[in-house]
Amino acid sequence: MENFPVINMKNLNGDKRASTMEHIKDACENWGFFELVNHGIPHEMMDTVERLTKGHYKKCMEQRFKELVASKALEGVQVEITDMDWESTFFLRHLPVSNISQVPDLDNEYRTIMKEFAVRLEKLAEELLDLLCENLGLEKGYLKKAFYGSKGPNFGTKVSNYPPCPKPDKWSTT
Repeated sequence: MENFPVINMKNLNGDKRASTMEHIKDACENWGFFELVNHGIPHEMMDTVERLTKGHYKKCMEQRFKELVASKALEGVQVEITDMDWESTFFLRHLPVSNISQVPDLDNEYRTIMKEFAVRLEKLAEELLDLLCENLGLEKGYLKKAFYGSKGPNFGTKVSNYPPCPKPDKWSTT
């Protein structure tokens, strides 16, 4: 299998712009997704988001997930479980109205970094929408306007963790 597309945003400034735009077009048409590198969000910020997310899960969500598993009787189950997602999640809504201050158990450092991260992600999303407009021959801002909606853009972060299943032989994926 060939590697999935990776778009280097630095190549949009200079003589590689046309080939990078063609790479984006190909990725959209043939893959439906791509990875971005050199997108302007500092690695340190992404590392901090990851560290704080993992810390929040360990501190606040791991025990809840174990209790959910226990309530489904997985530990002593003798039959197949078919009605449980093996995923622990929570949602942070950024726009049109943030819920970050209402999500329980988040510490202030996590709330602050996620607000900053959301601002950078929104800027990056707008930049990507304009690149897609350019590729489609649409005026700049067209897709942003189309996705804006009556109350502004709807934007959030789904934070997920996939803990290891302690008894995978008892788990059904059907």
